[in-house]
Amino acid sequence: MIVHAMKGGWWADSQYEENAPLKAAGWWWHPGPDGCRRKGCEACQAGLRKKWWTPFADKAARLRQVEGDVQIEWTPEAAAAVRATERSLEASRAVDAEIEVPAPEGLDYLPFQRAGIAYALARPGTLIADQMGLGKTIQALGLINAAPTVKRVLIVCPASLRINWQREAEKWLVQKWQIHVVMSAKAPPADAEIIIINPDRLKGKILDALMSRTWDLIVVDECQICKNPRAARTKKILGEPARKGKEAVPGLVDRAARKLFLTGTPILNRPIEIQPVAGALDRRQFGSFFGFAKRYAGAYQSRWGWVFDGASNLAELQDKLRASIMIRRIKSEVLTELPPKRRQIIELDLSGFEHIVGAEQESWARHEQMIADAEARTALAHAEGDDASYEAAVRDLRSATSAAFTEMARVRHETAVAKVPQVIEHVDSLLEGDEEQKVLVFAHHHDVVDALAVHWGAKSVVLTGRNKPEERDAAVQRFQNDPACRVFIGSIQAAGVGLTLTAADLVVFAELDWVPANMSQAEDRCHRIGQRRQVLVQHLVFDGSLDAQMAKTLVAKQTIMDQALDLRAERIKIEAQEPVTPSAQGHGRPREYPKATPEQREAAARGVQQLAGLCDGARKLDGAGFNRVDTRLGHELAMRSQGRPLTDGEVWLAAKMVRRYRRQLSAEIVEVLSG
Repeated sequence: MIVHAMKGGWWADSQYEENAPLKAAGWWWHPGPDGCRRKGCEACQAGLRKKWWTPFADKAARLRQVEGDVQIEWTPEAAAAVRATERSLEASRAVDAEIEVPAPEGLDYLPFQRAGIAYALARPGTLIADQMGLGKTIQALGLINAAPTVKRVLIVCPASLRINWQREAEKWLVQKWQIHVVMSAKAPPADAEIIIINPDRLKGKILDALMSRTWDLIVVDECQICKNPRAARTKKILGEPARKGKEAVPGLVDRAARKLFLTGTPILNRPIEIQPVAGALDRRQFGSFFGFAKRYAGAYQSRWGWVFDGASNLAELQDKLRASIMIRRIKSEVLTELPPKRRQIIELDLSGFEHIVGAEQESWARHEQMIADAEARTALAHAEGDDASYEAAVRDLRSATSAAFTEMARVRHETAVAKVPQVIEHVDSLLEGDEEQKVLVFAHHHDVVDALAVHWGAKSVVLTGRNKPEERDAAVQRFQNDPACRVFIGSIQAAGVGLTLTAADLVVFAELDWVPANMSQAEDRCHRIGQRRQVLVQHLVFDGSLDAQMAKTLVAKQTIMDQALDLRAERIKIEAQEPVTPSAQGHGRPREYPKATPEQREAAARGVQQLAGLCDGARKLDGAGFNRVDTRLGHELAMRSQGRPLTDGEVWLAAKMVRRYRRQLSAEIVEVLSG
């Protein structure tokens, strides 16, 4: 086999028996221009016919790793291109680089920061996804120092970080720059060389003024805010891709010669969340939302539309990101002197508060059952094909979901308030044990924050979304430098991003957040460069409360994030499973269901009857879980099947349940309904 380079990719001159390594490496078979349906296909343009090829450098590099018994000869051009990709992969993990980067007198970059600057210098679009606390801001400013062509810079960052960016720029930039921080609705001055702005200010005259200029560099800090391509701020920053009947709409990044995105958590919950940013940096490889979703988000089409909330091919995604746009290092690799974090779950005394946790549990179970009933009614109405019943069921489902959210927010608030005295007592004991100990305390509700602030008074500072930027900065400076200030009280959202609070090595969560990235962001306010002690993170919960359940859920969610982004994370298999019931969003006219045969109708009836006999509503049974929706659905279908034949829609619904719980049923039933 001989591998050749071509414009936009590689192709292989191979025999049939040599195809295995090409398939394993993810190469594509190209039938020729007549049989290809891919728009703008590079293989068609190269005139390839009945050849294996790939436009992706990471897949070309992977072929070198899966050669096996097949002898592969690479042309010099093909080999050189692959070596460049391999060097890019190595650079994406580099902890040092032989590069001289200008720095102000008395300051210097850490070795891995030089490597990050070198990586960004080598490409027009870069995602610095270093773990939180490794100095991404310094690397961005180092890029400005190192790139002589950069004269005009736009920095988009959260409002809470504007002053910090200004201070760091004045500290780290070698040349004197005209820096303007947008703090009002007035358009920035024309002579400003560096403009710092938060996304909420990107509107009206300000946005028009910024779009009218060209930028040598745009920096988007905390770029995970662009995870939703439909959000207004995402469209303003990244633009909108072309769709059927609609031309592409440029964003601010399209006005910049060089793009630099910064985040420590590019994937907040699901891999699909990184696509908008990756697509903006490399449209050729990541620009197709749908293509990305199918390959890396485990996308599948349910009867009610496409679902993109899974995860698949994460090792390939990591390699492709690293080979093209992303550099990511984790603290254990580059800060060997920084001890790892430790986490503890501290169970508070439940005495006297059993009624609150009990009410929380009852409310959770009640609304979970209410939503399950509504989802089951929605699925059954859909299966019956009755538009009016289906629309009514969808309205009920939405109403139940909204009511559950409102109710659970209320009871969680009551639980948080009830914990305050014990949170205070716990933190006081930590402070009394060491006169130099400082503590970060995170909460969610304002009245919880206020109650903590009243107790600690002058020896604490408070930072929430209510604080002005200058107040935020003053709070940080006092906590870092004043020995008398021993407690930093912050809201998880407002105080969890972009701050350095290394004066503390102890983090206490009085309340928790469902999003693991928000928790990690908050933790890493003190677990970052400058920290020399081991950081201890404590979650204070009532046993049996929602917070206690959340603490376990957060660990599971963090695994997906680590697997997609960190080389040494343990690989796990994540399978997207199609739900039995439709979502509340998919409320169009029910489709026609496949015509069921008499055998399928009988097997469906037997299947749901057997499941109804097995299922008593327990969470786990014989290794397979019966959730509340399926419990309700299975019993209802079983009752219907005893009084009349199941409809085609009900057979289809029953077949989905049978396939899901196939381990509980006979192989004969499963086989009939799997055809």
